Amino acid sequence: MTTALISHPDCLAHIVPDGYPERSARLEAVLRALEGKALLHEDAPLATNAQLRRVHPQSHIDALDAMMPTAGCLPVDGDTWVSPGSMVAARRSAGGAIHGVDMVMGGAAQNAFVATRPPGHHAERAQAMGFCLLGSIAAAAKHAVDHHGLTRVLIFDFDVHHGNGTQDLVQDDARIAYLSSHQMPLFPGTGDPSEAGIAGNVHNVPLRSGAGSAEFRAAMTDHLLPAAHAFAPELVLVSAGFDAHCDDPLAGLMLTEADFEWITDALCDLADTHCGGRLVSCLEGGYDLAALAASAAAHVDVLIARGG
Repeated sequence: MTTALISHPDCLAHIVPDGYPERSARLEAVLRALEGKALLHEDAPLATNAQLRRVHPQSHIDALDAMMPTAGCLPVDGDTWVSPGSMVAARRSAGGAIHGVDMVMGGAAQNAFVATRPPGHHAERAQAMGFCLLGSIAAAAKHAVDHHGLTRVLIFDFDVHHGNGTQDLVQDDARIAYLSSHQMPLFPGTGDPSEAGIAGNVHNVPLRSGAGSAEFRAAMTDHLLPAAHAFAPELVLVSAGFDAHCDDPLAGLMLTEADFEWITDALCDLADTHCGGRLVSCLEGGYDLAALAASAAAHVDVLIARGG
């Protein structure tokens, strides 16, 4: 068994204005940091409309397709921009996450890291927002339950921002659990512990600005990891945002690469205990290039060690 790296050059063609945090240099930095590692390289396919309709209405998909400009950049909102290649890139991100599920479920890889952009965990059912166009990891979770017949799929999100989109897309499906640690208050303003989903399948643990390793690890060991083990997942999906790093410019948590290494190891333990090690991790945030590259490399090094 091995670790798959799923990406595609089309994800660099999502062009944004100068100074915009979610830029192609992010993915370039991650891919450079992963060069030479023992990874099975795979191209991210395009998600089909049928796959996307599991989380978005066709009318919304059509509206996004029609919104793409023929040249230049166009704002969707104050945070989210599109260019001629943006919808193709977003379809690669969703398709890559789905392909990761197929690979680990089919035994082609033990685990996978999906290095694509734009990210997806802020995209709601009919609203692109927060740098995100399509709910990539939610689409992968729905594919796992609808196509592969799983009944317990876990999404674990350690991005510094709450994944309001992922929660919106899966909270009414008891087959999928969504667990998140995130800074609060912070964009998008959701993620209160009272948000529990249709069957207690949503668990949110907010952290205050300035929280570091001790607070993060306590949130994991006291709350989220026990909830994850209680759910006994048949597949673990990870929204791997690295913007809780102390050097990230968009938030105020104080994590380091060692914390991302630690939580990755804990999530691999979870997958080993319940589902034969099957885990698919999808890149979300992280906006300081050096911190993002180092953190992603630490994350993937654990996946490789555990997937061998």
